Amino acid sequence: MLKVWLTRLTVLTTILAIVSNIYIFTYPSIFPSECSWRCSARKASLDAEDSLSALDRAILYTSRYLRDVSAQFSKVDGVKESRDRNQPSDVHLLALGDPQIKGIWPNTPYLSRLDTFGNDFYLGHIFSMMKKRLNPTHVAVMGDLFSSQWIGDSEFYNRTMRYTSRIFQRNVSVLENIKKESHDTNGQYQIDWVKFADDLGARLQQTPKKFDFGYEDVYSWDPVNEDYLFMNLTGNHDVGYSGDATYQHMARFQSLFGKDNYWIEYDRGTDHAWRIVVLNSMLLEGPPLQQELMDVTWEFLYRLFERRFEGSTILLTHVPFYKKEGICADSELFRYYPHDFQREPYKQNLLRSQNHLSQGTTKRVLNLIFDNHKPGIILTGHDHVGCETIYNKDDKTGEWSAAKAVTSTDFSVREITVRSMMGEFHGNSGLVTGQFNTKTKLWEWSFTLCPFSVQHIWWFTKVVTLLSGLLLSIRVFI
Repeated sequence: MLKVWLTRLTVLTTILAIVSNIYIFTYPSIFPSECSWRCSARKASLDAEDSLSALDRAILYTSRYLRDVSAQFSKVDGVKESRDRNQPSDVHLLALGDPQIKGIWPNTPYLSRLDTFGNDFYLGHIFSMMKKRLNPTHVAVMGDLFSSQWIGDSEFYNRTMRYTSRIFQRNVSVLENIKKESHDTNGQYQIDWVKFADDLGARLQQTPKKFDFGYEDVYSWDPVNEDYLFMNLTGNHDVGYSGDATYQHMARFQSLFGKDNYWIEYDRGTDHAWRIVVLNSMLLEGPPLQQELMDVTWEFLYRLFERRFEGSTILLTHVPFYKKEGICADSELFRYYPHDFQREPYKQNLLRSQNHLSQGTTKRVLNLIFDNHKPGIILTGHDHVGCETIYNKDDKTGEWSAAKAVTSTDFSVREITVRSMMGEFHGNSGLVTGQFNTKTKLWEWSFTLCPFSVQHIWWFTKVVTLLSGLLLSIRVFI
């Protein structure tokens, strides 16, 4: 009797393991239109779905899924085509929202440790699947890389290593070399933030201020190991809001992740020029703890404006722009430290948190970046639910208003708040496709959101696969 029940249980768990593994390794094929670049999405959507019966619809979805799976397995990985700056190439940008990975402490319960360990690989599975499927030209993580900015340098480094190696499978030799140069007496990573602060202050005193914000035609920071450009944005859980952000926060972020404000211009001087602008929106408004940090961010924006760039713009930043209540999940909210804040008196009246940028800051930033009226797109994070908004400009007043549709005859730009890739929000990936229209001589930008599933599905797959293997082993010897 025991043998019969063991056999049934083994069969059941094996079937569940097979089905669940097929799902987690082919889930983009369930949503081929949402999980493909624009040109591929058009091909995936050719089948008409209107006026179909339930049976016909099921047959359509099944055949579409099987075709997409077959196409993925038959696809041969190849080297990206060589780029000719005189010929426009499509832009394929993979945007990932707010992973917020947690840490492990000596008193962390073992179940929480296991959950944190598994979450790294859950996020890593999403990136691995989308990278293999899409072969992106650019990857951007929209800030809030970590779950808290209130951690020491050593823990910040440990999470950076996990984030880099486990989740995004990137080379960590650069990080290891940084640790060799910046460590305490125990060999743990430690940033010299005093030196950072002194250097920053000296630059701000110079005339002209010696800051290098720009790059040109960069397609990878590490061409030997990566054929795409990887960008990490600052979020409030990485460096803090301006009332919290210290020299230490910014020094270690820049040490391990690179600049927080920069532009990359592509094919400047041609009719198809475009650029990426990475903006640290945590240091745009205050009152701030360190005014110098905010001064640098505005210096960056003024320098950007002065370049008078004639191409299209992808703006990447963490905090969404101002919008009235009801347009997105988050309404406008600003919180400040109390005037009698005794725990940390030096923070009294400073900016504590914000859901959006203020209306005034929104106007200033958008006018500085989208002054040439060329089509562009804005990607933000912060609001984990995600949202799509159109910012309409009135050229007479310079005012921008947020709406769900284009209402301006002057100029408008689309803002995508990328839904979080965390498990509770279904592990999303945002896909931005840029295509140059040779007839209008303008870039066209599109966005789709590719969902995975809640983290419990991934965990179920791993547990049932292990259980199936164990039961099969036991069954062989009985």
